[in-house]
Amino acid sequence: MKRVDHLAVAVPKLEEALEFYQKQLGLKLICVEVVEEQGVRVAKLDAGNTHIELLEPLGPDTPVGKFLAQRGPGLHHICLGVDDIASELKVLKEGQVRLIDQEPRIGAEGARIAFVHPKATGGVLMELSQPKDGHH
Repeated sequence: MKRVDHLAVAVPKLEEALEFYQKQLGLKLICVEVVEEQGVRVAKLDAGNTHIELLEPLGPDTPVGKFLAQRGPGLHHICLGVDDIASELKVLKEGQVRLIDQEPRIGAEGARIAFVHPKATGGVLMELSQPKDGHH
């Protein structure tokens, strides 16, 4: 594990959340992207040495939609950046760590991602992310 890549916050309305994060906190918007595979619209904000991602569900039956219905807005997951996600997953599997994703899938900006189950991490959903083309 190399770094905290981003903190992801589930929000019901992206535009309202962006107003606070940009105007009140002064964070710079990097991009907004729809990630169909994850069922979210993502706004990526520059937070210095890391990023904050605001996640708006594309519908109520998506993972983030269900999260909002059960828990309301708030911290959704912490993402750790890795250089080789396949190796990291292998180590976790060998350690019998409970995973949501046994194999990497594609996330925002084309990164290879995988989630570690919250029951393995003390209640926090953890994402591993290997940037596309090795860029951080």
